[in-house]
Amino acid sequence: MDVNNLSELYEEMLLISPALVTARGISKVMDNEVSHDKITRLLSGRIFSEKYIWQKAKPLCHEIETEVAVFIIDDRIQEKPYTKENDLICWHFDHSKHRHVKGVNFLTGLYHSWDISVPVLVEFVTKPIKSKNEKGRPIRKSAVSKNGLFRKMVGHASDNLQFSYVLSDSWYGNSKNMQFVHQQNQKFIFAIKGNRKIALRREEKEKGHYVSIKILELEGRSLVVYVKQFSFPIAITSQDFKNGDDTFMLYLASNDLDLTSEQMTTIYQKRWKVEEYHKSIKSNICFAKSPTKTVKTQKSHFIASIAVFNRLELLKIRKEKNHFALKSYLQIVAMKKIRIELYKLLTANLKKVA
Repeated sequence: MDVNNLSELYEEMLLISPALVTARGISKVMDNEVSHDKITRLLSGRIFSEKYIWQKAKPLCHEIETEVAVFIIDDRIQEKPYTKENDLICWHFDHSKHRHVKGVNFLTGLYHSWDISVPVLVEFVTKPIKSKNEKGRPIRKSAVSKNGLFRKMVGHASDNLQFSYVLSDSWYGNSKNMQFVHQQNQKFIFAIKGNRKIALRREEKEKGHYVSIKILELEGRSLVVYVKQFSFPIAITSQDFKNGDDTFMLYLASNDLDLTSEQMTTIYQKRWKVEEYHKSIKSNICFAKSPTKTVKTQKSHFIASIAVFNRLELLKIRKEKNHFALKSYLQIVAMKKIRIELYKLLTANLKKVA
């Protein structure tokens, strides 16, 4: 079996396995036709790289490519508390939990069009630089910031894909990123923080007169404003955003001045697709379920898991079922076959006893 068929086999196992995906487990499923050493060599090789994601996604992206597509970037930390620390799996600050967690931190560029979401780019936050903090405790640092990786991904997408807007949350909604996207001749809609200072007119910007966007009544309307760092104006709006029982104000900014408040919020809602993606690769594709030990084999497993997401998206369209329903369907099929096999084993034992 060549390396391409092996990669296909590994992806299939990620899709159907209910638990840990191991080289020995795959070998047993294949009746030892594929040795566990071959699977180990596959994960240790070069096939599963960041480029693999783009190679697998490119044909599908070009098939669904439209002018109204959006390019979404977001990062996520998948906790791996019991895995030995290395440059890939280490400690990161989780802003959603307000504390440091141990795991893998990765950025995904998601291309969304025709109700299909395709992960086209992935970057892992590695921390190979070791130092000590003010208290003398050992810490790790990354050579490239997440914002630097963000701009790298936007540049690649701009060169290879057609889309209408770059969407991202307030972590990436800073001036440098906005400036970069604008220079790429792309439009953006970013969430921005409520402490952002703006000028209501160009004359006020020139005089250095800025106010907080919190004092503006933006609900239901967009407003063209000026920011100190930009030579161009931006449009801003706000909406009430619910997170469970909590409600807070979400501020949005765009360099598309023609957008109404309703259009801006409607388009930005597509950013939720990246949350669905993160949930699915964790729950349906064994992203966190691998006993791999080295940085290379761990990264290979994560990349293969992300690539499998495209298969679920295609099945979602063909079968008109979401990812969780598809996974449940596969598990039911497997349980039916297990029940038949169990019956055979039980009846065989009864005959021997008789």
